[in-house]
Amino acid sequence: MTTTARTPEDISRLFVELANAGDVDGMANLYEEDAVLAFPPGSQTVGRAGIRELMVQLVARGGAFTVEEALPTIYQGDDLALTSTVPSDNTGGRVQLVRRQADGSWLRVIDRPETRPS
Repeated sequence: MTTTARTPEDISRLFVELANAGDVDGMANLYEEDAVLAFPPGSQTVGRAGIRELMVQLVARGGAFTVEEALPTIYQGDDLALTSTVPSDNTGGRVQLVRRQADGSWLRVIDRPETRPS
């Protein structure tokens, strides 16, 4: 299985594929070392190690993940892109800031999987 995002939009699809395969290391490796994941709702998980631990819990809960429709990239510069997907669970939206790496791949810097309005 390919685990390298070649475009900003690849990350969400890869995340689902890795989650369904139970590959928590692969899921965590989609994030930069000091990335911020705004999850669980109302809190933040900072750093790849913390994100990996959260992924262990997420995968342990079981269930299948589905690939959500990618919306057009909101912004893409040389090394940064802001992407989003249409949530299948009515959480209001998912957005992520990703950065191009030296090898041309993309990793998440900030991931906000739930943006339900208050």
